[in-house]
Amino acid sequence: MARVFNFSAGPATLPEAVLKQAAEEMLDWHGSGQSVMEMSHRGKEFMSIAAQAEADLRELMAIPANYKVLLLQGGASLQFAMIPINLLRGKASADYVHTGEWAKKAIKEAKQYGQVNVAASSEDKSFTYAPAQETWKLDKDAAYVHYTANETIGGVEFHWVPQTGDVPLVCDMSSNILSRPVDVSKYGLIYAGAQKNIGPAGLTIVIVREDLIGQVLPKTPVMLDYKTHAENESMYNTPPTYGIYIAGLVFEWLKQQGGLAAMEKHNRDKAALLYAFLDQSRFFVSPVAKADRSLMNVPFTLKKAELDEEFLKGAKSRGMIQLKGHRSVGGMRASIYNAMPVEGVRALVDYMKEFEAKHG
Repeated sequence: MARVFNFSAGPATLPEAVLKQAAEEMLDWHGSGQSVMEMSHRGKEFMSIAAQAEADLRELMAIPANYKVLLLQGGASLQFAMIPINLLRGKASADYVHTGEWAKKAIKEAKQYGQVNVAASSEDKSFTYAPAQETWKLDKDAAYVHYTANETIGGVEFHWVPQTGDVPLVCDMSSNILSRPVDVSKYGLIYAGAQKNIGPAGLTIVIVREDLIGQVLPKTPVMLDYKTHAENESMYNTPPTYGIYIAGLVFEWLKQQGGLAAMEKHNRDKAALLYAFLDQSRFFVSPVAKADRSLMNVPFTLKKAELDEEFLKGAKSRGMIQLKGHRSVGGMRASIYNAMPVEGVRALVDYMKEFEAKHG
């Protein structure tokens, strides 16, 4: 059976080369006589896998030595709580930028542990843009400033790094991590669920500056303390071993593609194809401000919403799946992460042209 072009927002498509290697190594990893899924997380085989994965991630992102890389579970959603628990550090409040559904969830969770100052919001235009820095109302005494680099649902992406002075900058990069180079030194903490650009669901990456670790709220469970995981090299309990293994293969694949600068060009070229069509179409509409359009998640609507189901059915018959928009916004959404080949985007644009010619 031929593989489809999977436009899912997550879990998302993975590089075919990675899947093939994982399949080849499924029963016997490097002559060990066992699958990675069967390995002790404290055995030398898996410890070498985890160490190589971290080393490759550090190389790809040029992570400074004074940052810890934590390989955790619980998804980005657990980080919505772990961040205030660990980073309030005796301060009363934190600043949050509200740009959509994921920022909303992060704000709601943080309010359980301290005061939240919504420093900026794009709710006035249905979360279709990223608020300009000059509109932000930051508190110089805030414990940290949190923003969502790419709103997976709304398709809004920050193409610039906020300036927050001495206040640590915290970023949810779940849906655009590894899609382009990032200056990690500008952040206090970066976190990301793996199931979009890194690997299968179940692994969460946290990159945190060392001076921000070790000052949790009273009575914090040991598993919610970054110090626990930092001191135990993410092995305090059994980590998501197979997720780490696949992530490591993805990191190797990214290096083979030329690293993050090469991936950025790849992603910009793909997005340009799709947005160029949307901009000239009179039948399909992109709701996001041009300056803030995501390179990873491209929402669009049909001018005749009653044709949505026909559009999706036709796409599936042509080997393109998971194009239905999130239930909270409707319409369509094409997620075109690192592993989506340009051929997938070309196939989608060709189909959209055909559909418009028939129904427009």
